[in-house]
Amino acid sequence: MNLVAIIGGGPAGLMAAEELADSGVAVHLYDAMPSVGRKFLLAGKGGLNLTHSEALPTFVQRYGDRAPQVAAWLAAFSPDAMRAWAAGLGIETFVGTSGRVFPQDLKAAPLLRAWLHRLRERGVVLHMRHRWCGWAGDGALRFATPHGELRVAPHATVLALGGASWPQLGSDGAWVPWLREAGAQVAALRPANCGFEVRWSEHLRQRFAGAPIKPVALRFGDAFGRQGEFVLSAYGIEGSLVYAASAAIRDAIARDGSATVTLDLLPGHDATRVAREVAHPRGARSLSSHLKSRLGLAGAKAALLHEVLPRETLADAQRLAAAIKALPLTLAAPRPIAEAISSAGGITLESLDERLMLRARPGLFCAGEMLDWEAPTGGYLLQASMASGHVAGEAVRRWLTSGR
Repeated sequence: MNLVAIIGGGPAGLMAAEELADSGVAVHLYDAMPSVGRKFLLAGKGGLNLTHSEALPTFVQRYGDRAPQVAAWLAAFSPDAMRAWAAGLGIETFVGTSGRVFPQDLKAAPLLRAWLHRLRERGVVLHMRHRWCGWAGDGALRFATPHGELRVAPHATVLALGGASWPQLGSDGAWVPWLREAGAQVAALRPANCGFEVRWSEHLRQRFAGAPIKPVALRFGDAFGRQGEFVLSAYGIEGSLVYAASAAIRDAIARDGSATVTLDLLPGHDATRVAREVAHPRGARSLSSHLKSRLGLAGAKAALLHEVLPRETLADAQRLAAAIKALPLTLAAPRPIAEAISSAGGITLESLDERLMLRARPGLFCAGEMLDWEAPTGGYLLQASMASGHVAGEAVRRWLTSGR
């Protein structure tokens, strides 16, 4: 019987295992952690976002430059297929007001339990606390285990080791040098869906760290413009609106050393109204009281104005009104990759064939976040990871059957 080794117990690895489970091969899955799906469970703590309900052509464009390649994965395992797959595990889903798709109970744990039960029933063998350490000289896989080194010589291998975000959950990027030695081109791993550093004053850091900024519209040149919300942190800014713009901002900082976004602090007010209210005589009232009474602008939003604008701008009604609608905020650096929701970079798709097999090493397939693609949050990350695992698992089955 052919043996297939799957290394990595996240969604991509588990999906590859599922595709192979009924194909008459011995499927052994190895993971360095005490249990599988740890990042999957953590991501689901606030409500497991499985996928998104938007039309597929729009969905595919969320993957930017890698849209053509990811489209092929989604053709094999689409958002509709994701919902049908969950239903097959007894997990019904619903579409939220944002278009995101969630399990009815919003929880990740029941889905993962049902999934693992089905995999075990189909013969998948799980090996926990088995950390992959590259290849031996004879090509065997090397694992560090609680009982010493283990070597395994499978007929095919699927790597689904993740990127380098949340390394405490198992994805630490330690695989990069081994894949380069194996002939893969590996783009540098970079933070994605991440926060950014701002050089706040001590006053703002102490008084407003953790404060939400909402509603607000964020614009970054021609690359991004959207309304939503984010949070002031002790180091800078983070949150859903920031994450959505993070790829463009990160790349600009890498190129230019910093990046400046503009914030519309009152997206529900047009510029004429803001100018009129700011210019309204305020008498003996302070500027803070004036902005609060005329525009409802107070708290963290008002603090941002005082943080960013010089005194002469705050004292000039016309310039202040313009800044309320387009406040420039300079971002110094992305936060470290270990803090990011996901990572960009990884094995370039050009290193792989259409089956996700490494061109330089036949029989070695790769899937999930360790590949060089990225996507915003909203179900796109999990959908593409699982779709790539589906493609890799099916490709292994065909490769073993055809012998090439």
